[in-house]
Amino acid sequence: MFGIAEELAALEAQGKYLKMAIIGCGQMGRGMTSQVVAMKGMRPVVVCDIKLDNARNALLNAGIPAEEICEAATPEEAARIIAAGKYAISSDAEVAIQADGVECVVDATGVTEIGAKIAVDSIKNHKHIIMLNVECDVVIGPLLYKMAKEEGVIYSGSAGDEPGAVMELYDFAKALGFEVLVIGKGKNNVVDKTINPDKALEEATRKHMSPKMLTAFKDGTKTMVEMTAMSNATGYAPAFTNGSGYHATVKELDQVYKLKDEGGILDRYQVVDYINGVAPGVYAIVTSKLPEVREEMRYLQVGKGEIFTLFRPYHLTSLETPMSVARILLHNTPSIVPLAGAPYAETTTIAKIAMKAGTKLDGIGGYTVYGGFYDFKEAQAKNAVPLGLINKNTVLKVDVQPGDLITYDMVELDESSYLLQLRREQDRLLAEGKLTW
Repeated sequence: MFGIAEELAALEAQGKYLKMAIIGCGQMGRGMTSQVVAMKGMRPVVVCDIKLDNARNALLNAGIPAEEICEAATPEEAARIIAAGKYAISSDAEVAIQADGVECVVDATGVTEIGAKIAVDSIKNHKHIIMLNVECDVVIGPLLYKMAKEEGVIYSGSAGDEPGAVMELYDFAKALGFEVLVIGKGKNNVVDKTINPDKALEEATRKHMSPKMLTAFKDGTKTMVEMTAMSNATGYAPAFTNGSGYHATVKELDQVYKLKDEGGILDRYQVVDYINGVAPGVYAIVTSKLPEVREEMRYLQVGKGEIFTLFRPYHLTSLETPMSVARILLHNTPSIVPLAGAPYAETTTIAKIAMKAGTKLDGIGGYTVYGGFYDFKEAQAKNAVPLGLINKNTVLKVDVQPGDLITYDMVELDESSYLLQLRREQDRLLAEGKLTW
């Protein structure tokens, strides 16, 4: 990342700037809009939200004068506004996706179905696409990455999201020649598998959050999604189905992440996990075969024995997303992408409550299901349904109990879902050995 500040400042000094579009002005999109406005050499030239006032207010709250904010009903109108040096807003994502002058699109909707269309349409319109929508990425990320490669654009996850943050540690360690044994994230609350938007409402209101978003955090779904993205980007397997959720401090991680015969919790290395007690933050557990390196690491107090903890104690979510834009437009480098051979893990669907056949499910952050974290081959063998494919039109065909893994034969999926069609295409390519790049 070194030098990006100087490169952006140089662009600003030349009267130039990187031109990005932001789609979705919820909590993440609003924060990102303000952060970009604060930066040199970059602008959110188009901001979209289904509620136009949300897009307008995102720019107003960032300090953009009202007279510089112009509504665009078509891509052509947006292009003219951009050329005039002003900011376009629209309730139609396609305005941003198709507008000349937009170099990179950021999906900040957090909605899997919408994210799928934004990503595919951006790629087809030869726009780079950053997914601040990990929920969509873990369902069809390998397919989207393949499509982008074929189109000659970049598909990327976001810096600042925990998968992107852990990849910075992973890349740093690998570049230095360390062997990376474990990657993972902290969690700042114990998983509550009974939480739902009603139960989360008071806390969500107090924290200015969506009850659905808070539910997805507290029932563990968000953690499972993030670990799936980490696995798919590195090839590392789940350390445990659904993660260990072990309680530890940062100072204890080098002892926890030993093999079982050495007093730790692991059956193997090259795995992904999460820990209660080290949040916020992400970590990489590393080792070296060289005695001199191990001795200096002990001196630096990042471990006591043969393995060591690299810990980043923060991740700034959407506030860091502009760095992904800069990496792509300045250096043609993504922040996090699926590794060849992906998928390696799956975010599965688990029943939250007892339900009868005929019940309609809801999806992420809802009342009926939450996410699990499975090795991809195990999920395939069990015929497990990816959580992202579950929506309000999904119907149970059998009775289920809390904790039951939902399989394809247990549900009637929403055949109108674009995401479902894309996932079937990904599965077909994978089965035929054609999901390659």
